[in-house]
Order: sequence, then structure tokens, then C-alpha cells
Amino acid sequence: MKKLMTFLLIVVSVAAGAQTKSIHYSRPLTTDIPENNGMSSERLSRIDSMCQKAIKNGDVPGMVALVARNGKIVYHKAFGLSDYPANKPMKKDDIFRIASQTKAITATAVMMLWEEGRFRLDDPISKYIPEFKNPQVFSTFNESDSTWTGTPANKEITIRHLLTHTSGIGYGAIDGDKSFQKIYGKAGISDLGTTKDITVANNIKKLAKMPLHHNPGEKYTYGEGLDVLGYFVEVISGMPFDLFLKTRIFEPLGMNDTYFYLPDHKASRLVPIQTPANGKWIHYPATFLDPDYPAKGAKSYFSGGAGLCSTAKDYATFLQMYLNGGELNHIRILSRTTVQLIMQNQFPDLFKDKGDHYGLVFGVVDQKGRNTGGLGAEGTFYWGGYFNTSYFADPTEQIIGILMKQTMDAKSDNTGWQYKILVESAIDD
Repeated sequence: MKKLMTFLLIVVSVAAGAQTKSIHYSRPLTTDIPENNGMSSERLSRIDSMCQKAIKNGDVPGMVALVARNGKIVYHKAFGLSDYPANKPMKKDDIFRIASQTKAITATAVMMLWEEGRFRLDDPISKYIPEFKNPQVFSTFNESDSTWTGTPANKEITIRHLLTHTSGIGYGAIDGDKSFQKIYGKAGISDLGTTKDITVANNIKKLAKMPLHHNPGEKYTYGEGLDVLGYFVEVISGMPFDLFLKTRIFEPLGMNDTYFYLPDHKASRLVPIQTPANGKWIHYPATFLDPDYPAKGAKSYFSGGAGLCSTAKDYATFLQMYLNGGELNHIRILSRTTVQLIMQNQFPDLFKDKGDHYGLVFGVVDQKGRNTGGLGAEGTFYWGGYFNTSYFADPTEQIIGILMKQTMDAKSDNTGWQYKILVESAIDD
């Protein structure tokens, strides 16, 4: 009976929060020739040369590149090998661990609930997750036993702080501060997706007791704030986080290859993480990263900061919704006014004269960044993932660029910055 009631509550929650139909109708991404969309096929072929050269030089084993303009895919190709040791060719629909590209999707889920009037952005997170009450800022670390001391933070962590990476929450194994690496390690904090049998609630409640790098709102520190918000979505919506994303974002947008954990029939499309060794590429060994993730294991932890896997086309679909002002396929995910809010510089003093800022979901290029060259027009939003995936979307030119790779320690790989230049320079209108 208890399971039945839980199921009924979830059904009611899904129905109550279902996405609304839009009076606009932007069609799903379809393929078209570049010239119909103000792009040069000849110039786009420079991407072929870039990818082929990088593979020949051993910079990467393979990659998938996608370019869309005006809602049309004008370039979508696969290069090299998805699995070097197995000599397996890369395919356009191969699936990649997108790591921190998950953050934009999680933040979108938060803003969808905000649009429903569930909370204010400057509410303290402890109002919804009490374990975050009275946060402590890191003070001292004892190397012998990984214990630490802290001082009371001068304010509570807010939802806005978590969205903008200004909460003071850092990372564990990938944190730049070794003290935090050891503190998180001792507490058993998970940084990203895992095969272990843990839950979002468990991990985040432990994280709430960890020290902060600084007082909330005073600095930008990249960390697990979006993992906290994944659990926050569960608390507010009353739904498991993976189900919320599936029913409220992925299914409405037609993102049919985006998951926290892959179903068995799609596992063969997962690109393994690879690293260079003696002039070849080998599978990245098990470290704090589990190479079996996300195809095997307990499949119980939904990392809002780094847990999803996806394809180039699926992620381009998500970005196209943003370029459309929050709508795709006659479904409104976000209001145009909310998208405008998301792109604004939330902490101008922290991002002054940097060339870009962090909004509520993305990194965003400003006028100085545009003038630098190679970053896109002012307002271009972007991010990437820990395993060498990246994207950008330029609202002025209505262009999306996706570059999917799956490598660690690829030190000679310059394709990320080259790709932006080649895509934008292929405009021919």
C-alpha cells in the first residue's frame, strides 16, 4: 500500500507540473544544407581537416562534431575511433559522459520550479535542506588525521549562490586544494556519477557538514553546488531527480539518449574514457572515476553536477530550446523572461572585466570577450565537461556548436578553441 501511495503521489506531481503548450511552434532540430542557413559548406569542411589532423597527430582518438544554425543541423560528423584498443569507429549517435554539462540541465530544472512560485532565489537552502543551517568556513587542517576547524560563515547559503558557484562549496577529488580533497575523501563524498549504492539525499546531507572555501557570495568557487540543487529539486518536486528530468525536460524535448544510467540496450554506444600512453590510447584506469559508470553498478546516485551522459544531437536540442527563448516543439520549458534573467551577470563585482560572467545556468560572453575574438558574439553561452566535451550557443547568430570527445590528460588537444573559430567563420550570409 505504501508503494502504491508513493507511486500515486509521483503521478500527481508529474501531472501538476507538466510542461505547458506554447503559442509558438519551433520545430525539432532537423538536417538541412549549410547554404540554406547562411553557412558555407566549403568553410565548414575546415572542421574535417581540424579533426583529421588532431587524430593523426595523436591529440585525440576520435570525436563527434555538430553545428546547427537557425534550428537546422548543417554539420554533424564523426571522426576517428570511439574505442582505440578495440579499433571501433566513432559514430554520430555515440553516447558520451557529459560531466559538468549536466549542470545547465540541473539549473534549468531549478528555474522551472522557480517559475511555479515554489521558492525565491535568495531563500537560504537550509529552509529546504536543514542540514545546511549554520555553515562553517574552512580555517585549519590537520594533516595527520584529516580533521579540520572552521569559523561560522557570515551568511547562509542561498539558492542563487548554489546556481552561480558562489556558495563556497568546493569539490573533493578534483578540488584544487588538497586539504579539501582529503576532507571530502574521509567523509566519503561523491563528486560525480558512481556505480556505488548511494543516494542523492545521503551524499548531500554529508556534504552539508563540510567546510566552505569562503563566505557565501564573496568569491567564485567551482564545486558541488549543482549536486545540492539536484537534491533540492527532489525535495521541492517530491519526485526522484532522474524522473523529474525525464518527464519534465528530456521527454518533452525528445532527448531520447540522455540518462544518468544507460539502459542495457544502449550501453554499447557509450564511448570509453581514454588516455594517452606510449603513443597510443588506452582505457583510463579506475581511480576515483569508475570506468563502468554509467553502464553498470547500483544506478542509484543522480549527480546534478556531473552525472549525465548524452549525444551531440540531444545536447544541441537542449541548447536550441534556449536559443528559442525557452520553447521547442510547441512545448514551453521556460519563459522568455526567465531565459533573459538566466543570462544576466548575477555578481558583477566578481566578474568585472573578465570577458565573461556566470549567469544562473551558463558562462556568458560579454563585450570584452567578444572583442577578444574566438569566443562568439556578446551573449554567447557555453560550458564543457570534465571528460573533454564542450558546447557554445550564439543567440546573435543563432548558432550551436557541440564537440564531443572522451579523454583524460589529452595535453596537446587544441580542438576546443579552434572549433569555435571555425564554426563562426563559416557564416556566409
